[in-house]
Amino acid sequence: MDNNLLAKNVVDKMMRDDLFSTWLGISVLDISEGYSKIKMTVRPEMINGFGIVHGGVAFSLADSAFAFACNNRNNLSVALDTSINFIKPVHVGDELTAESKELHNGKTTGLYHISISNQKGHVVAMFKGTCFRTTKPLI
Repeated sequence: MDNNLLAKNVVDKMMRDDLFSTWLGISVLDISEGYSKIKMTVRPEMINGFGIVHGGVAFSLADSAFAFACNNRNNLSVALDTSINFIKPVHVGDELTAESKELHNGKTTGLYHISISNQKGHVVAMFKGTCFRTTKPLI
């Protein structure tokens, strides 16, 4: 099977089973081996007491992009270390796109950078994730 087709099949299965990403309203834009691009729209219940999106929402979007990119070779991979930098505020109605790019694909670890942009193309957050790879297949 073609590597990119396998990647898409893995992410399709992940999305079917991922109730949290479904609740966030995430849709998959693009998947290829070691790469993912997803989007979501910010809803009113995602806003914190300061009138901007709760940081956990942006983190969760990036975390889903990270998961789709690091698992799509069909090796169950889990987060080992993550961090995020918030650059600009996000508001109700903003459409956020998270793009995950693989920087390192090792036998037991992988390193990914995820940028989150709004509908104006402004980067609103940067996320870095390191995963641990198991030998267990997802499909």
